[in-house]
Amino acid sequence: MKTTFKKIIIYILQIESRLVLSKYKPKIIAITGSVGKTSTKDAIFAVLSKISYVRKSEKSYNSEIGLPLTILGVPNGWNNPLIWLKNILKGLWLLLMYHKYPKWLVLEVGVSHPDDMHCTASWLKTDVVIITAIGETPAHIEFFNSRKHLIEEKSKLIKTLKQDGLLILNADDEDVLKMKANNKHRAITYGFQKGANILGSGDNIFYGDKEIPLGDAVGEPKGIIFRVDENGNSLPVIIEGVFGKNHVYASLAALTLSSGLKLNVLDTINALKNYDVPLGRMRLLKGINGSMIIDDTYNSSPFACESALKTLKEVKVKGRKIAILGDMLELGKHTEEAHKDIGKIARENCDILTVVGQRAQAIKEGALLASMNKENIFEFFNSYEAGDFIKTFAQTGDLILIKGSQGMRMERAVETILLNKENKNKLLVRQDEEWLKR
Repeated sequence: MKTTFKKIIIYILQIESRLVLSKYKPKIIAITGSVGKTSTKDAIFAVLSKISYVRKSEKSYNSEIGLPLTILGVPNGWNNPLIWLKNILKGLWLLLMYHKYPKWLVLEVGVSHPDDMHCTASWLKTDVVIITAIGETPAHIEFFNSRKHLIEEKSKLIKTLKQDGLLILNADDEDVLKMKANNKHRAITYGFQKGANILGSGDNIFYGDKEIPLGDAVGEPKGIIFRVDENGNSLPVIIEGVFGKNHVYASLAALTLSSGLKLNVLDTINALKNYDVPLGRMRLLKGINGSMIIDDTYNSSPFACESALKTLKEVKVKGRKIAILGDMLELGKHTEEAHKDIGKIARENCDILTVVGQRAQAIKEGALLASMNKENIFEFFNSYEAGDFIKTFAQTGDLILIKGSQGMRMERAVETILLNKENKNKLLVRQDEEWLKR
C-alpha cells in the first residue's frame, strides 16, 4: 500500500474498531513481550474457547493495522484496494446492525519502533495484560536506543488496563517481574522460580510406546510434560506434538489466567493437551527417510534460537542432531555478536550445523571459535539451497531443527523433507497465496 493510503485506512479502521468495542463491550486480553506472544495467545484461546465465544489475533496481527483487523474480524487486504473497501464496509455493518460478537478478544500487541505501543494500543481498554519474556537480545531491537528503551515501550501496555484489570507477568524474566512494582492492578506471576504464584516444575520430553533403540528412552518423542502447582495442588500437564519451553511458558500463562478468572484447573489442563499449536513454532513433524523435524520456522531471535538448540539436544533419538539456522533479522548493532553467540551454543547442542544467509556466516564463525569440526558445518545462501541439501542428507533417526527469521522463509527447507507434503498447507507456516508469491 502507498503510505498515504495506508494511513487513511488505518485511521478509518481504528475509528470503527473503537466504536465496535464500545458497542459490543467484549473482554480484552492483550499480550506482549519479545518471546512467546503467539504461543501464549493460542494457549489462552484454547482454554477460553471451551467456555465462551472467543476471537484471537490471526497469524501475527499485532500491529497498528493488525489489531483493527482482529477486532472487526476482517482479512488483510495487502495491496488490494477492493478488499480494504470491503473491510471498511464490514466495520460499518457491525455498527449499523446488531451481530453476534465475541465475548472475549485475545490480542497480540507487538512493537518494532519507538512509540509503536502508543500508536497501536493507546486506544484500547484492556481487562487482562500478559507480558511474556524479553530476552537478553530481544527481537525487533534494531530501531531502539537500548534494550531498556524497548522494555519501557512494551511496558506501556499496562497503562491500557482498566481499574479492576488483571496483570499477568513471567516471574522468570527479571525485567518483566520488575513491572509488578508500583503497579496498582491485581498482579499474578508464573514461572519456575520460587515465589511465582503459578509454579511450574519438572518440564521434560515424554515418549510414546513404540520401542526404538534409544538406550534409556522408552519410545519415539511425542511432546512435553511438566507439573503445575496452584493453590496447593500439584498436577501434571501434557502437550502433544510440540517441543520447547516456550510452549511450557505459554501453558503456564494460560493456567495463570485460568486461576485469575477462577476457572476449573482440570478443564484448563485438558484444553491444553492437544490444542491447535501455532504453525512453525517447535512443532514435531515427520520427515523423509525416517527422520523427524522440529519446525521452528515462524521467526527467530537469539533467546528463542538458544532455547530451540537446547531442546534439540534434550530430545533422545537414535540418529544425528542437525540444526539448520537462518539469519536472525532486526537486531541492528547486535547482529554479528548475537549470531556468533548462537554458533557457540550450537557447538554444544548439535552434531551437524547448517547455516543459511549472509548474517548466519557469523554463526559458523562462532561454532568454529568453539572448536566445532568444520567438516560438520555446511553453509548456503538461501532456504532453497538448504532444502536441496538436507533432502539428500537426512537419514533414519535424524532429528532436524529448522529455524530462522521470517524473511528467510525457512519453511521452504521444511517442505523439501516433509513426509506429508499433501497436507503442507495445514502443517507449514506462510502457505497462503500472498506469501507464496514472494
